Amino acid sequence: MPRLHCLTVLLGFLLPLASFASSPLDGRWRLDPTRSSALDGWTHWDLVITTDGTQVNLQHDMQWRSTKRSATNTIDTRHSSKIANFFRVEQRHMALYPAKGGLTTVKAAWIDGDRTLRLEADTPIEISQGEENMRIYSEYRLLEGDRSLVLIELHSSRPQPLVYRFTKVTPEN
Repeated sequence: MPRLHCLTVLLGFLLPLASFASSPLDGRWRLDPTRSSALDGWTHWDLVITTDGTQVNLQHDMQWRSTKRSATNTIDTRHSSKIANFFRVEQRHMALYPAKGGLTTVKAAWIDGDRTLRLEADTPIEISQGEENMRIYSEYRLLEGDRSLVLIELHSSRPQPLVYRFTKVTPEN
């Protein structure tokens, strides 16, 4: 009986720690433009994902010719986040700019056995008629033995989803 008690205590300690293990989403992912929605306004995109407990950093390293931009959205899967300067890939081309002083509310959750990160964002934007809120639904899904990632985005401002396919950057490539 004491062994069973020790095992129960050990499992009670280790199971919560399992949620803090690194995710297979962690790493640098490079856009495959031939299999993705048009990336108008940019020529290259690396997505760098890092997880730390319930926090997820989504770093966007963008390039157009010699112009480079890096922006990070930090979200929490435990509770909704308020993010100033929420980065959206399409904002440069669509001219839907963040509202000055606006905060984007983002809810995030792991689904599909922690193989998909789901985000729901409500972001204030400036349009020619003033300010509006844009809803964005995103899924970051692992595919093909964790070597491929697909990002699917639905925007309330667009009639069609955006689909971006990435390949994991490894020392070999």
